[in-house]
Amino acid sequence: MIAYVTVGADDIARAKRFYLAFLPHLNYQLNEGPEGLSFALPKRPDQAATFPDFYVKPTFDGRPASAGNGTMIAFEARCQKEVRDLHFAALAAGGSDEGQPGFRKAYSPHFYVGYLRDPQGNKIALFSNNPDEPGRDG
Repeated sequence: MIAYVTVGADDIARAKRFYLAFLPHLNYQLNEGPEGLSFALPKRPDQAATFPDFYVKPTFDGRPASAGNGTMIAFEARCQKEVRDLHFAALAAGGSDEGQPGFRKAYSPHFYVGYLRDPQGNKIALFSNNPDEPGRDG
């Protein structure tokens, strides 16, 4: 199980604006501190923690943050409309488009995805794989 994912950011304020445009809609809660941004899913008293957490932090070595080539973090939305809405909101909050929301032939018929880059260049996917919605071929 993946417990957390961390991406580096040189400008935490810009990163905060970007991630707040969609992560709260996916139930992530922000805890901000001097070490950066920590997003976590809420924990109910009767359950173990829900993973993974997502952190946006300055680099530990002080060098500029960079996006990994081939690295992508995917967040699951509840439906195709939510993918579209959150993709639009993230673009308006400083992200850049890496692929408009829609179906891709290489993926399963219900996998609906949009791609973006955060202000630092990290690749983000927002997707829904809801079998109750119309699929690529239907």
